[in-house]
Amino acid sequence: MENSGSDEVEKLKTKFLSVWHNVKYSWALKSKTSFSRNSPVLLLGKCYHFKAEDDDSLTEACGEASDEDFVMGNVEAFRKDFASRLWLTYREEFPPLPGSTLTSDCGWGCMLRAGQMMLAQGLVLHLLGRDWTWSEALSLQPLDTETWTTVAAKRLVASLESSLQGSHSPPSPGSPVMNPSQGLGSAEEADSHLKDMYHRTLVSWFGDSPSAHLGLHRLVRLGLTMGKQAGDWYGPAIVAHILKKAVEEAMDPVLAGITAYVSQDCTVYSADVIDSHRAPRAGPPDNRAVIILIPVRLGGEKTNPEYFNFAKSILSLEYCLGIIGGKPKQACYFVGFQDDCLIYMDPHYCQSFVDVSTSDFPLQSYHCPSPKKMPFSKMDPSCTIGFYSRNVKDYERISQELSKVLQPSAREKYPAFTFMQGHGRDYDLSAGLTPEKREWPFIRRTVTTTGDFVLL
Repeated sequence: MENSGSDEVEKLKTKFLSVWHNVKYSWALKSKTSFSRNSPVLLLGKCYHFKAEDDDSLTEACGEASDEDFVMGNVEAFRKDFASRLWLTYREEFPPLPGSTLTSDCGWGCMLRAGQMMLAQGLVLHLLGRDWTWSEALSLQPLDTETWTTVAAKRLVASLESSLQGSHSPPSPGSPVMNPSQGLGSAEEADSHLKDMYHRTLVSWFGDSPSAHLGLHRLVRLGLTMGKQAGDWYGPAIVAHILKKAVEEAMDPVLAGITAYVSQDCTVYSADVIDSHRAPRAGPPDNRAVIILIPVRLGGEKTNPEYFNFAKSILSLEYCLGIIGGKPKQACYFVGFQDDCLIYMDPHYCQSFVDVSTSDFPLQSYHCPSPKKMPFSKMDPSCTIGFYSRNVKDYERISQELSKVLQPSAREKYPAFTFMQGHGRDYDLSAGLTPEKREWPFIRRTVTTTGDFVLL
């Protein structure tokens, strides 16, 4: 009897903790974010403007974006594009993480989730292309904090009543997911069906179970080899190294065609990237794609405002995978900007575990309907930038374009990062360094001292 009573107490504690997470990690989410109709919006290389009137000056304001990427007066197109990006957030009630008894990453896993989102964008480019959007993106319900926490409270009451009555009714199923079109009567329909399959497979790689190739359990296990444990704070540089190992060790045949590279001390060594493109062993494709991850520090104690134009420039490139960083001890995934504000996806939203091993698991919780904005001045200087390179020829073009973007202004003393010919081992700058020490790159940056709106 004592054991039975103790089990019930533990169950009640778990339920109260679940609702506490729901309340605590949803206050940061606002139901709407204000966007100006008079300024262009850049989202991972796509330029949007919410002003309906034709204005030649607006095209010029989009800067790096090409003409075919410029969209005028189409708010819905931006919403669909944003909501199609994969959203990885805090989860709870999943199997215990390696080396611990934790069944939730609430409060500590945000940088790992941000890293997953950036990696997911690289895989979207690799498998689906930048123009891909999810057919159900515009049907997502907005994240309204008050409504959401009210639902959580009602769930608690129902759970407690069920416990007191000795009932163990299964939870209500999630919203039904529409199946892909059954009739494949045309090449277009067949292509759409294939992309739906890739989309679902891609999401499953990030599931919260030990078997998921790029899931939290795999990342935490790799973190153990670098001195990190579940519950620790992970910085953007060490997450880059964890992501690299996760991609390299992934066993899915589809992932054999892609690998990852992490720069050394703010330097991308071209020979190393080219070697990464070329498979080192028989089996994988001879010309693999490479996700390039570059940990940088954009200032001293605070982010140097001189780097904002640089951030704008790279977020205007379609092969940019975004930036993982955020505020101190509060990570997020930056995907675009408008004026002097960064647009980001927020992992600080606690959701329930989803079993991605089923063929029809719900996809809705892996897509975010609500973009958020943050002034560049509040961004932590420590971050990791990602790029996608499809092949060696693509890398040569990317390195040339980025070298131009990286030209420092008169007030900047250093570029954010550099490209160098040769291999990193030829310079041997980081021999013997642990990933922990790589959190702070050697090169120190110095700090140099309304119209109409649309709500999304």
